Amino acid sequence: MLFFIEAFLLGLLFNAAPGIVFTETIKRGVSGGFLPALNVQIGSLAGDALWAILGLLGIGVLLNIDILKIPLSLAGIIYLIYLAYDSFRSSNIQNNNFVATKILNNSALKSGVMLSITNPQNLAYWAALGSSFSALGVNDPELLHYFIFFFGFISSSIIWCFICAYSVDKIFKYANSLLKKYIFRICSVTFLYLALGTFYKIFL
Repeated sequence: MLFFIEAFLLGLLFNAAPGIVFTETIKRGVSGGFLPALNVQIGSLAGDALWAILGLLGIGVLLNIDILKIPLSLAGIIYLIYLAYDSFRSSNIQNNNFVATKILNNSALKSGVMLSITNPQNLAYWAALGSSFSALGVNDPELLHYFIFFFGFISSSIIWCFICAYSVDKIFKYANSLLKKYIFRICSVTFLYLALGTFYKIFL
């Protein structure tokens, strides 16, 4: 039970840390409210689960090999630049008429998946955590330990999806057009900053 709680808390810390998924959640939440924000968060679970499984299987060490890390990082950088452009373009929509549609919800889900899978922070996190169970009091982990940790991490991630989407919706629900415009521009700058930061860490 203690190990499950530790995994649950680590999952909350991982998901609550400000980053690209959180920024995209705000952007989508400002556009369409709760559902688009929730779809970004749910989409990001795909990448979280993928890296969690790889990390817990001990493959995390392999993720530091440049032949794997560089292409994924490049894909993430390109997508972040696209999101920066898309956010800035959205801030200039005539009359700032942001409407939540089925297309918006679908694209939000896909965006969450892409951001999570190509996020270099996920690579580093699971590469380190996949071989550090001893710090959590498990010196000789068995299959059960991996299952408990994965279940604890994913459980907190699912709960966080709803907490984050609900919070974003309530905070920005009554934002006026001017405020939405500047929120989009802040998101645009944030995406561009993260793209440049990733490029600097990987290639410079």
